[in-house]
Amino acid sequence: MSESGISTAQLESRATEIMKTVFDPEIPVNIYELGLVYEIRAHESGKIDIKMTLTSPNCPVAESLPQEVQSKISEMDGVTDVHVEIVWEPPWSPEMMSDAAKLELGML
Repeated sequence: MSESGISTAQLESRATEIMKTVFDPEIPVNIYELGLVYEIRAHESGKIDIKMTLTSPNCPVAESLPQEVQSKISEMDGVTDVHVEIVWEPPWSPEMMSDAAKLELGML
């Protein structure tokens, strides 16, 4: 339970829902369903660590997308700090997308 009385599981669940409101501007699917979010870990202190990737190292939103994630997550009740780390392992591929994302993009 965090200092604000919100469990780490609740923080992680809320963070997941917020990730579903962040979109790659070139693809009409949210970053969570695209499979760009590798890990969301909340700590009892209220800090949330996020490991995510981008569709490619040359992604035009490489600077703005992590900032948008950090900004939206930091506005959640009970959150004291947010750390967004961009990782490249494992490399992202279309197979990481959810079935919903594949359906939206006509891949199913």
